[in-house]
Amino acid sequence: MASVGSMLKRVLLGRQMESARLEHTLLPKVLALPVFSSDPLSSVAYATEEMMLVLVTAGAAALSLMMPLAGVIVLVLAIVVTSYRQTVRAYPRGGGSYIVARENLGTVPGLVAAAAILIGYVVTAAVSVTAGAIAVSSAAPGLAEQRVPVALVFIVVIALANLRGVRESGTLFAVPTYGFVVLVYVTIASGLVRCLGGCPRAETADLPLEAGAGLSLFLILRAATQGASALTGVEAIADGVQAFRRPQGRNAAATLGILGVMSASLFIGVTALARLLQVRVTEETVGSASVLSQIGQTVFGRGILFFVLQIFTALILIVAANTAYQDFPRLSAILAGDRFVPSQFRNRGDRLVFSNGVIVLSLLAALLVWAFDASLTSLIPLYLVGVFTAFTLSQAGMVRRWVSRKEPRWVRNAVINAIGATTTGIVLVVAILTRFREGAWMVVAAIPVIVLLFLGVKRHYDAVARELNRGTLRFGETGRNHVVFVMTGFGAATAEALGYIRSLRPASLEPLYVGRGPLEDAQARWSELAGDAVPLVVPGPGDPVDAVIHFVRGIPRAPEDFITVVIPELFRKRSLISALMMPVTFRLKVRLLREPQVVITDVPVLQEDGQPEGVAARSLIPERVEALVFVAMPHDAAVRAVNYAVSLNAHEIRAVFLATDPEEAPEVLRRWAELGIDVRLEIVDAPFRDLGPPLLNEVRRVTADAGTVAAVVIPEFLVTRWWHRLLHNNRALFIKRQLLFEPRVILSSVPYQLRRSDGSR
Repeated sequence: MASVGSMLKRVLLGRQMESARLEHTLLPKVLALPVFSSDPLSSVAYATEEMMLVLVTAGAAALSLMMPLAGVIVLVLAIVVTSYRQTVRAYPRGGGSYIVARENLGTVPGLVAAAAILIGYVVTAAVSVTAGAIAVSSAAPGLAEQRVPVALVFIVVIALANLRGVRESGTLFAVPTYGFVVLVYVTIASGLVRCLGGCPRAETADLPLEAGAGLSLFLILRAATQGASALTGVEAIADGVQAFRRPQGRNAAATLGILGVMSASLFIGVTALARLLQVRVTEETVGSASVLSQIGQTVFGRGILFFVLQIFTALILIVAANTAYQDFPRLSAILAGDRFVPSQFRNRGDRLVFSNGVIVLSLLAALLVWAFDASLTSLIPLYLVGVFTAFTLSQAGMVRRWVSRKEPRWVRNAVINAIGATTTGIVLVVAILTRFREGAWMVVAAIPVIVLLFLGVKRHYDAVARELNRGTLRFGETGRNHVVFVMTGFGAATAEALGYIRSLRPASLEPLYVGRGPLEDAQARWSELAGDAVPLVVPGPGDPVDAVIHFVRGIPRAPEDFITVVIPELFRKRSLISALMMPVTFRLKVRLLREPQVVITDVPVLQEDGQPEGVAARSLIPERVEALVFVAMPHDAAVRAVNYAVSLNAHEIRAVFLATDPEEAPEVLRRWAELGIDVRLEIVDAPFRDLGPPLLNEVRRVTADAGTVAAVVIPEFLVTRWWHRLLHNNRALFIKRQLLFEPRVILSSVPYQLRRSDGSR
């Protein structure tokens, strides 16, 4: 029966989708446009306003510069769109600025572009929901003081929509996006028609605007950079090319062209109407009446079209965050593939989306909204630096590509991208200079820190790969197996463990009693269970875990030998919490992981209603023992685990690889063959990317025979620092957790200790 959590998950996110259905989630252009372009299209709602807020500080006369500045911004937009159309054709596998800069300018410039655009996506999400919250408070002034909670609710809604899948979010957000575009076009057309007989005047036309500063080049440049927020989000299509239907490059380029025409015409139209209708805006009026709402009210009055425009404006501002939600996870997954961010970002969720990226983006955007108190003006300076850094590096990378490869029409293409790089570079410098004290400095400071983090993660993964693939272990290098049997009591688990030990035929057996009962009773119980051939060893007083560790270290061994520490555990209920609270066994298993040549074998038995589940609770040798080695990847740790499985004298040994992606299998089989492992490797598909069901099915195929025990062997490499654990999926821990309460399953963890940077372990 499904748990409450799993049922709630199905209701919120929908049914799981197989990996094979990934192709069916690809987007046609009609859905790709709202998915990837809601951010640049939504900027029409505030780009003109942001530009005006700077100009009005120089008085009403400065508003005459609105149209010239808008023309410059549209020219920059046209250059950027043209440049990115070339990028998506040249790099149809996505990655945008990061891939282009890394492949043509080098690793560090590529990482700078990646850091910049990731920051841009986080700010995009925060700005979009903040703008949406402001739009809602404009319609409902009573919510003006609740902008932060409203924005946080929007983040949750958009995150859930994206976790349901790309096509689902595209379908959901298509109506607000296309509805907004149509309504703004209708507003522009209606306003221009009304101006044929003399333009109506906005209610704010007579609003006094006192000059607080002189009109200077610095102020003009600052206004231009604020208006350049209309360009944000243009790079999203280049990052998400792989989400398009095939041919992906061509469809992405066509969508970029459509986006460019829409964004330019809408921005120019809104700016022109704001000027013709004499709309005025100040910091005090922004919260109650945006420029677009003033235009709508002047053109339509407070009729139905005005309110519909307000509704769709609020909706587009909210769903504009979807652009970030599509591309932040995709770019993170690409970076994870290149080992610059944790590998968990490559994991696809139930609906074939990079769900970890969606969750991380939501948390970061929520933190930003809270930290800046949902202030749009405070967030905008963070917006531009990251975006235009990525723009500039991407276009410079394309110039380098054309010049180095000299493909057909390379001169024309190089000129286009050179103009793009120069233009966006100028905007970047202006944005930094004019907005440095207002928040741009934070992005400038954050980018190198993030790049250093990228390089640190890459350095760790490369070091782990070198350690795991040194080739120092060979299949068949199996010595003797010494067993240390650690007992805290003499229940069903102890009897089951002793039967398993007898099947191993170990080179030596050392039974240790570390329980709290009287020594005489322990000796008697051991004699009843095992006879008097092997005497029970009772360590002296003190911590039992320290005593076991000390005893294990004193066992003489050859370099290829194994020390198997068998730990029986009797559980009264299916509870991971209670398993973690076992006073001795849990601490002992954790400590033993760091001991050289030691294998930790857990023999768990679940006892319900006073009866052990699925086991005879007698110290009899099992009729059949089948060893299953669950391999995450063929490397030295896997070789050591297989060698240990050979030492178990099992009736059959199989290696199993759980494949979450069908494309993984050929490479895994190739590497397995290269290692020369003479044990059959079976590929078991995990079509829903959940390892639990195929893992349990594989084990239960073995234990379906009541006389068979499944000896599950788990390779487990150990990193040197605690924070390194966060960079790995911890598959070994997952397997142990899944199988802890399975009857007739013996869990053997075979640690492989990685060396520190100084060569020590």
